[in-house]
Amino acid sequence: MKTNIAKLTLIAALGFSVAGTSYAHEDYSEGQSLHWLSHVSESKSQPTTNQLAPYGYAASSAAVREVNIDSGTKYLNVTRLETIRINVGSKRVTWTFDTLGTASFPLAKVIPGAEGVTVYVTENPAYTGG
Repeated sequence: MKTNIAKLTLIAALGFSVAGTSYAHEDYSEGQSLHWLSHVSESKSQPTTNQLAPYGYAASSAAVREVNIDSGTKYLNVTRLETIRINVGSKRVTWTFDTLGTASFPLAKVIPGAEGVTVYVTENPAYTGG
């Protein structure tokens, strides 16, 4: 009986040690963003059209807020990953500003007719480390 308990204990200990090392990573010195990006770059799947869009993409989800752009508008402040309904004259677009690494850009890149308006993108505090 003692032999069986000892064997079961040994098997359980080996099982836990193998399971624990399966979650191990060889290098923890890299930053969180770089760590995630390295795994994404190793992925075999191709990026989606939305992931490749430098200024974000048209959204079918509900907007967080609505903004009217007129001839007096010079800038639009947004937060990265924010979804906004933008009205420019008779044009209406619901846009998600998925702009990793892009701090500002002309709104005309997204909506023709919005020349002279610059979009300033701040980092989303929900996605900052720390």
